[in-house]
Amino acid sequence: MREQIEKVLDEVRPFLKSDGGNVELIDVSEDGIVKVRLQGACMGCHMSNLTLKNGIERILKQEVPAVKEVVAVE
Repeated sequence: MREQIEKVLDEVRPFLKSDGGNVELIDVSEDGIVKVRLQGACMGCHMSNLTLKNGIERILKQEVPAVKEVVAVE
């Protein structure tokens, strides 16, 4: 599942990078919890939670059905 998630994140990264940000995959649990670290401009952005939930999480759940939730870690 980790490889599938990385592939999807590779598709999302250009959009984040265009705004000065990025995302790093930290961990994938057996129960479908994906931990990521937002980087660059995404770290301090007041819209980062929307990016995480409405962007990254939505796309990951759509492309990798085993994903249950995406959470940001520092």
